[in-house]
Amino acid sequence: MLLARYQHEFIEAGCDEAGRGCLAGPVFAAAVILPDDFDHHLLNDSKQLNEEVRYQLRIEIEQNAVAHAVAWCDNEEIDRINILNASFLAMHRAIEKLHLTPQFLIIDGNRFNKYGTTPHACIVEGDGKYFSIAAASILAKTYRDDYMKQIAAEHPEYNWHSNKGYPTIDHRKTVMAKGHTPYHRKTFRVTDPQLTIF
Repeated sequence: MLLARYQHEFIEAGCDEAGRGCLAGPVFAAAVILPDDFDHHLLNDSKQLNEEVRYQLRIEIEQNAVAHAVAWCDNEEIDRINILNASFLAMHRAIEKLHLTPQFLIIDGNRFNKYGTTPHACIVEGDGKYFSIAAASILAKTYRDDYMKQIAAEHPEYNWHSNKGYPTIDHRKTVMAKGHTPYHRKTFRVTDPQLTIF
């Protein structure tokens, strides 16, 4: 059972990212402020849900959230500042876009670059513990998927409409055979289709 709030004194936003482990495309992040009494029996970590449910939930989140925003860092920024810092920067950009300023942040994961003077808590697997982080994971994932489907037509041989830029074996084989596109993260080297990125 997910929880509505981490604390009850301040306006709280949940933050999460999507696409951190991809070979191509941006990393997306979202920030979501939900009503104090928000509850939904389907809302969970986006990775635990199928695509149809994720898109249904996106509509409900956007209709019911007090505030929500999505932002990203592109592959060139990822190569320049590394994927961890790019994930944090994308979260900062999402927070900046909120029309209501949060007074407390709950972040999925165990690390975060402080956002100004706003206090925060890092929560490992927070997208399976708090509604606002789960909602942020849904928005980040679906908007990133939309983006990857949009650019897939430019380079159909990489099959981004299906793999969304993640390092599937077929995607790795294509990178090794054809090289990088302008959307690939050059610092994410692939030495063998059977090996993980490093």
